[in-house]
Amino acid sequence: MSEKLTEPELLWELSAEGVTQLTLNRPQAGNSISAALREELISRLGEASADPRVRVVVLTATGARHFCTGADLAGSGVSAGARPEGMPDRVAGSVSRAIAGGAQRLVSAVLDCEKPVIAAVNGTAAGIGCHLAYACDLILAADSAKFIEVFVRRGLVVDGAGAYLLARLIGPQRAKELVFFGDDLSAVSAERLGLVNQVVPASKLAEATADWAERLAAGPTVALGLSKRLINRALDGDRATSLAEEAMAAEINMSSEDGQEGLRAFVERRAPQFHGW
Repeated sequence: MSEKLTEPELLWELSAEGVTQLTLNRPQAGNSISAALREELISRLGEASADPRVRVVVLTATGARHFCTGADLAGSGVSAGARPEGMPDRVAGSVSRAIAGGAQRLVSAVLDCEKPVIAAVNGTAAGIGCHLAYACDLILAADSAKFIEVFVRRGLVVDGAGAYLLARLIGPQRAKELVFFGDDLSAVSAERLGLVNQVVPASKLAEATADWAERLAAGPTVALGLSKRLINRALDGDRATSLAEEAMAAEINMSSEDGQEGLRAFVERRAPQFHGW
């Protein structure tokens, strides 16, 4: 049995095993991210952190052609009725505000989600679509998928946390190659670079994703969330800070029921039964 709710641009499903699936549902627009879809995703990811029923999040998209082709900027400007007389088309600071409040908030919501997030990339990921996938903890990609840093093709600087993510995932030299040229990157090439965990036949993507999601859903949720935080922050600070955070994470985890269950199971020489708290 599953609990289901359908939003206009986002499909949401919570399984009995604790797997929440978020499906981008704008196939007519390449599953691009509208303002409404962005806000719904951010909200759902925040709810997943706080909901004890949720053990893992899967992020995917409708159709076989597109995972996410980037941001849909239609209707993102200031409405005519709200424009003071003489206001220029672009006000100083408006671009940075739009990026910080838009794409960067979305990527941060994935990185900060306290549950593991799996991206099941079913088709083309471009622009912020790439970064939305790269922000996930694990990435499975259909063999037909591709990744494109399209910004240079439009004469734009990379945004949506792209430089931050790429430099950490594959190093600065490879990151510059992808950003400078904006070439199509096949799923196999992305796996070779370390951007994708595993490439599977398109027909097997759902099955492979379900397998990983169920394994994570059966795991110690608190420990996984704390480990995610430690790994994501490992390159942002000095050694002393990282080790202090690691010790604090261990302290927090040992107050969790799953942490205690893991120790009991070890002593009793049996398989642990984790509950997610």
